[in-house]
Amino acid sequence: MYPKIIIHLYKQLLYIQVSIEKDIKSTVNLQENEKTVINVMYTFNWMKEHSIAMYKDYDLSSEQYNVLRILRGQKGNPANLITIQERMLNKMSNTTRLVDKLIIKGLVTRITCKSNRRKIEICITKKGLQLLSKLDPIVNANNSLLTQNLELKELEALNSLLDKLRT
Repeated sequence: MYPKIIIHLYKQLLYIQVSIEKDIKSTVNLQENEKTVINVMYTFNWMKEHSIAMYKDYDLSSEQYNVLRILRGQKGNPANLITIQERMLNKMSNTTRLVDKLIIKGLVTRITCKSNRRKIEICITKKGLQLLSKLDPIVNANNSLLTQNLELKELEALNSLLDKLRT
């Protein structure tokens, strides 16, 4: 068999063929920090585009799916709009509008607290939980597909670097 170093070099050659410069057809040499920011943004959009279809099949946006997951994570306890907003992946989402759309679809309920009418509590419905149960294997398969070219150690390193980037 081949020595590990040759296999490693071969894998590196395969990765060289794909680069952000080629993907965006850049005609200039990018500085490494500029290249990193563009690459993260481009990759985010690439991943989002590959995920939109699975939500669309269930008449959901990725933001609505995010709200449902947040509410499921409450384990039967209600959440208020502030809690949902704080946990959203996209902090610019209009949480009130998202919840309103999910109410119309019967996936969540909104209850006004009797002792404090300003307090609104939002809960996921059985229908919402059932929808998430259907989506879980689809989302997991999509996540595996999107990350299939990375080994576990690479995924761990990438997560660590992205966490470090945000600090």
